[in-house]
Amino acid sequence: MTSGQADAILKVATQLFAALGYDGTSTRQIADAAGLNIATVNYHVGGKRELYLAVMEAAHRAEKAALERALARLPGDDPVAAIHRLADDYLDFCVDHPEVPALWMHRWLSDAGDITELERQYVQPLLGAVAAALRPAVEAGLIAAETDLDYTVWSVAWTVHGFAKGGVLDAEGRRRAAGDRAALRRFRAHLHQSLHRTLGLPGDPR
Repeated sequence: MTSGQADAILKVATQLFAALGYDGTSTRQIADAAGLNIATVNYHVGGKRELYLAVMEAAHRAEKAALERALARLPGDDPVAAIHRLADDYLDFCVDHPEVPALWMHRWLSDAGDITELERQYVQPLLGAVAAALRPAVEAGLIAAETDLDYTVWSVAWTVHGFAKGGVLDAEGRRRAAGDRAALRRFRAHLHQSLHRTLGLPGDPR
């Protein structure tokens, strides 16, 4: 199998797992969408479980790289602006890569329940890194001392994933996805206001 075929299988599997979940996706669906037979896909990727693990690892690597770039800019000359920029960077990543929040949201609904190590392996270290990066701002009195940093980070992840994957309903009941610039702008403003107030940051939301 060429690297192009391997990339095609991974891309198709990512799309199907993000849309249907692990439990709702079959190897036959992946093979058909990739234009290959099941035997070829199984031979080269080792089956659906192994392909799912490869998809989740690739999603984690992309998310980890984005967060590391964002965290490298903390605290900056303006710590409050840097915290808001961190939220912006994560929102932009999820909007640009909606398959990543979709994959994790399926797991929130008990998808792939027999594959239990991914949260401990991938999610917990990233959430811990963000909370640790914010802790100096608590010690400096910039973030309110009573703030639960772990739950704050989780809350941002929950809301950003929900918006990036499902969008919002407008006044007429129509779904406005993340690609809607007005909806994205409004959600971004709400995210900044919520984060600013939750952390007890000084000044006005940026």
